[in-house]
Amino acid sequence: MIHNLSNVHPEARIAENVTVEAFTTIHKNVVIGKGTKIGANVVIMDGARIGENVTIFPGAVISAIPQDLKFQGEDTTAEIGNNTVIREYVTINRGTVAAGKTVVGNNCLLMAYTHVAHDCLVGNNVILANTVQLAGEVQIADFAILGGGTLVHQFVRIGAHVMTQGGLLLGKDVPPYAIAARYPAAYTGVNSVGLRRRGFTNEQISHIQDIYRILYNSGLNNTQALQKIEDTILDTNEKTLIVNFLKSCERGLIGSQRD
Repeated sequence: MIHNLSNVHPEARIAENVTVEAFTTIHKNVVIGKGTKIGANVVIMDGARIGENVTIFPGAVISAIPQDLKFQGEDTTAEIGNNTVIREYVTINRGTVAAGKTVVGNNCLLMAYTHVAHDCLVGNNVILANTVQLAGEVQIADFAILGGGTLVHQFVRIGAHVMTQGGLLLGKDVPPYAIAARYPAAYTGVNSVGLRRRGFTNEQISHIQDIYRILYNSGLNNTQALQKIEDTILDTNEKTLIVNFLKSCERGLIGSQRD
């Protein structure tokens, strides 16, 4: 199932039932799980760790060295989870000493021309629409969806179940369950449609909205709002996720659409 016009290093570790189409190059230090399908003209470079049943479309480049002048050839990886789909001309760079690896999780969809830079950590069930560009060390939690053309600054974190408007410029963190839109990027509400599709109840969504009313509509600064959330909002898994995200925020949060 490896095309005779492909160039596969004999020491690459390729599992059973892997398909490799013509003119694809696979380097030496590569591991590919069973059932994966690799299209034509793909380049998979040293450090790639690709899971099972991954589909990689033509022209993608996986595990190229980082576009980071501090990189000194250290032994790092680019890891792709099971059942992920990587569309045409996606580029995923391997890590640096910062994290040692770039990770794209399970069941993700990276649409055409997406770029995932060094040391990015992308969770499970994430969708990056066409031409999303992630700078180095960006973190994206599970079930986030980034609209086409979203540009994400280095070190930014995007919480679970977030939805972003296409063409957004993100220079600050986006907390879990939020919709980020407008220019400059702002909180415009809770991603209630996405949450319902994933089985969240109306009660859970209302609870999340109560938290964000305090954070964005009460007139309190972030420190004061966080304290009020901890003191007045019932403890739930959703509250814990939001509070922990806020406490670990270093770049600052996106503002409200009124700021």
